Amino acid sequence: MIRFFNGKVLTMDGEMALTDDEVWTDGALIGYVGPAQADAPAFEREIDLRGDLILPGFKNAHAHSAMTFLRSFADDLPLKSWLFDKVFPLEAKLTPDDIYALTKLAILEYLSAGITSAFDMYYKREAFAQASIECGFRMVLCGALAAGDDWSVADADCEKFNAMGPLISYIPGIHAEYTASTDLLAYMKGLIERTGKPFFTHNSETASEVTECIARHGLTPTALFEEFGLFENGGGGFHCVHMSEADLEIFARRGLWAVTCPASNAKLASGIAPITEMQSLGVNLAIGTDGPASNNALSMFREMYLVSVLQKLQLRDAAVCDAADVLRMACSGGALAMGLDADCLRPGKLADLTVIDLHRPNMHPVHNTVKNLVYSGSDANVRMTVVNGRVLYEDGVFHVGESPEEIYRRAQQVTDRLTGE
Repeated sequence: MIRFFNGKVLTMDGEMALTDDEVWTDGALIGYVGPAQADAPAFEREIDLRGDLILPGFKNAHAHSAMTFLRSFADDLPLKSWLFDKVFPLEAKLTPDDIYALTKLAILEYLSAGITSAFDMYYKREAFAQASIECGFRMVLCGALAAGDDWSVADADCEKFNAMGPLISYIPGIHAEYTASTDLLAYMKGLIERTGKPFFTHNSETASEVTECIARHGLTPTALFEEFGLFENGGGGFHCVHMSEADLEIFARRGLWAVTCPASNAKLASGIAPITEMQSLGVNLAIGTDGPASNNALSMFREMYLVSVLQKLQLRDAAVCDAADVLRMACSGGALAMGLDADCLRPGKLADLTVIDLHRPNMHPVHNTVKNLVYSGSDANVRMTVVNGRVLYEDGVFHVGESPEEIYRRAQQVTDRLTGE
């Protein structure tokens, strides 16, 4: 058991209010949240927060972690040229060992940014899962089927990865409508019926994606997925930038998750998702970074800031998209979208949490700590990241089973080989 005491606690279990409570972990779960106890049990470790803040860890609800090798490689290009001319050709060269090395690099970045889990869509998932387990990091794998793939692998993946242990799980999905076929969509319908799982995919990221889908099928991507019955068990979409009123109605009615990725969408000039309208309709919201090739950072602080300020700018209304709502999207929303019981600090919930250093200039003076986190916070404020009850990052030091320098070295070797640099 670990005791966190003498700090501020933001449980997100109800109102967004800070308390002076303690948090105890019990193995992989939270064991207690409340006032100090005179008859407390013996602890393996007692951590004096010294006035710092503990809250549910950030959840990266959309990522392509192993794309670290393409960070800053093909910048300042339009999406289709970036994807088809630069990204896909190099991704085709990736080996399982490459994925293993590149994923570990991403995990270091996640941990130093207070991110305790990621919803990742990529390939060669066995190597990806191995890297995650070795580091002690929690990953939810999302299927990424395309028309030319062997679809039968999805059934095996769903069974295998959902039985792999507490740190790994799997949710069916396709890459996107524009890389799918109607036969694939029909197959996915059968898969979610067989497994009872939700369905996720890239959805309406660009205006041309939507226009071309309508030209092919007479429907938007969201409406097409709805017509094929893919949302019968819930799920949602990544990006969701160019959504019609009918699309938003489907998301609200079905209880789907719209995962917004503002930095990537801004950098690739894809647009700004209608977050405020989604909020007004009751659409579930979470936040993702997308991949490090299109962002290029894996930081929830930058995403939170952009979620809020881009809505204010687009609507010319500084009152919309309150910081407290955005922080909840980043911590609680992501957990719920990913099917993780880690949306708040409550006994029985997963012990995935982050400690924020409030003794930094950007956290002072203190008027509203929640707003400070969203509008002035940065990765430099992350003091500690705990996943499944284990401290994996603390005061700049990683506890992931090997040295960061070795992880950096292997990732650079992979990058140099693939890019020819």
